[in-house]
Amino acid sequence: MSRKIGVIGMGNVGSTAAHYIVANGFADDLVLIDINEKKVEADALDFQDAMPNLPYHTNIVVNDYSALKDADVIISALGNIKLQDNANDDRFAELPFTRVQVRDVAAKIKAAGFNGIIVAITNPVDVITSIYQEVTELPKNHVIGTGTLLDSARMKRSVAEELNIDSRSVVGYNLGEHGNSQFTAWSTVRVLGHHITELAKDRGLDLEAIDKESKFGGHKVFHGKKYTNYGVATAAVLLANTVLNDALTELPVSNYREEYGTYLSYPAIVGRDGVVEQIQLDLTQEELDKLQISADYIKTKYAESK
Repeated sequence: MSRKIGVIGMGNVGSTAAHYIVANGFADDLVLIDINEKKVEADALDFQDAMPNLPYHTNIVVNDYSALKDADVIISALGNIKLQDNANDDRFAELPFTRVQVRDVAAKIKAAGFNGIIVAITNPVDVITSIYQEVTELPKNHVIGTGTLLDSARMKRSVAEELNIDSRSVVGYNLGEHGNSQFTAWSTVRVLGHHITELAKDRGLDLEAIDKESKFGGHKVFHGKKYTNYGVATAAVLLANTVLNDALTELPVSNYREEYGTYLSYPAIVGRDGVVEQIQLDLTQEELDKLQISADYIKTKYAESK
């Protein structure tokens, strides 16, 4: 069975995701779409030039929405990150642009007869994921945002640096909005065989500083090069592969939570059928309160996007 992925938006993030897919042979067929025809055609040619030196072959189609009909996964990477500059590092600065673009793209995806899984990177991702689901009318569990998959990775990197261990040895989650109202749910974080709150005093960990680093680490990257790409593209491709492989992996992604009435990041089991099971964490009251604040904020912004 051939594996087919679409990438919509070939800016810094989309092209990084596409390169990761091509270089690792994650898809047999790759559909690349962008309003800048010269750019997307140049990327396709560049990938084809890379293939003689790669162990994999990928068939590439450019700017053909009809080719998405039988795609397994579409990664939405369109956006205009420049709008975040001088906007107090608020991902919602992109919403006036992306809400229009995404409604147009989602209508084209629907018209193509696409019936796979959408993975949204486009910011503000929780609201954008909601818009994709609303317009395409795909089942809610088939439309997923990368959400705090990246922020949780930043938290793990920050904790690991403090303890001088591999970041993959840290377990736990950032929850809520992929934005300024998110938080690290310390009750979920385990490291070196213990809950991190037990270790914090012994090892002199400043959990507040780590939480801030995971929340604002992306801004540091953005201000250094005026975009982010590697971290979020890797998160998106992991999510796409989890779907393609039916891996049934627990991931903190933006998924629709009935009890909050919105998309937000909360761990879920992801496989070929998208979100196949939702996790129920045993959070503290403080964490539950923070999650409710985050959910309310996303819902307010979604209402404004209509």
